[in-house]
Amino acid sequence: MTTHTTHTLAQAMQQRLSEKLSPTQVDVLDESAAHAGHAGANGTGFGTHFRVRIASPLFTGRSRVAQHRLVYDALQEFIDQGVHAIAIEVL
Repeated sequence: MTTHTTHTLAQAMQQRLSEKLSPTQVDVLDESAAHAGHAGANGTGFGTHFRVRIASPLFTGRSRVAQHRLVYDALQEFIDQGVHAIAIEVL
């Protein structure tokens, strides 16, 4: 996977979150290089481990678990395609 491809993957994930959760702020960062050799790493340093920083009005009144479930549900297609880990920071 090239840098361009992984950048596109992060952008696609960010776009999906924007469509599903109407966030007021969202950033998707590929942190795969920091997880080289760990479970789920694909050997390229790209496309397996992501950090999502997100704020959404849909999170209001929900527990942290429920907030994270909304993010995971929105990104399920990417998880099914090989994204191994998503660290979520609710802002």
